Amino acid sequence: MGMGKSVREMIAKRAAKEISVGMVVNLGIGIPTLVADYLPPSLPVMFHAENGVLGTGAKPNHGEENPHLCNAGGYPITTVKGASYFDSATAFAIIRRGKLDMTIMGALQVSEIGDLANWIVPGKRVPGMGGAVELAQKAQRVVILMNHTDKYGEPKIVKTCRLPLTAPHCVDLIITEMAVIEVTDKGLVLKEIFSPYSLEDVIDNTEPELQVKGDVKVVS
Repeated sequence: MGMGKSVREMIAKRAAKEISVGMVVNLGIGIPTLVADYLPPSLPVMFHAENGVLGTGAKPNHGEENPHLCNAGGYPITTVKGASYFDSATAFAIIRRGKLDMTIMGALQVSEIGDLANWIVPGKRVPGMGGAVELAQKAQRVVILMNHTDKYGEPKIVKTCRLPLTAPHCVDLIITEMAVIEVTDKGLVLKEIFSPYSLEDVIDNTEPELQVKGDVKVVS
């Protein structure tokens, strides 16, 4: 199942609701980079980038990009009042000391107990795992944004990850184009369903059993 621009934006907009005043948040490559565009400019939040910036803002307007200012994925960014710059060692020290309130990243697979696989498909070349290992292990909260299924239509939320793990038992929340699912000690809990998908659609495209408590919120 592909993911168009509007769907990517919908997921990012929903993820932005997880961010509250005063948080320090890391945004991963892909859909997570869009999250900053859906926060009120007045909301005091500091976004962290592994390449050495604390206080990144929304993407710049076309033609206003600063070639010396980018996020960890190499995409142009802006900064907010109070932003600071430092070397990558300091950026990773912030992560490893557990100073991040939240990391929002993509995934290839997430297991029913919150194991995360998001850095490699065996046999394919990748530039490296980046900061995903530290982020997944050390951030206070891990939110995953991804397609509900892969390009072959197979579930990406699985009973057991079949791809190499980035970190075990680390994911707290999953947001896809179909649903919002919370990872708890007692299993996966379905929190929201996105229209036009139905409860049956979500269950059929999720490998583990989902807990459905009361009336699940349907978001149009």
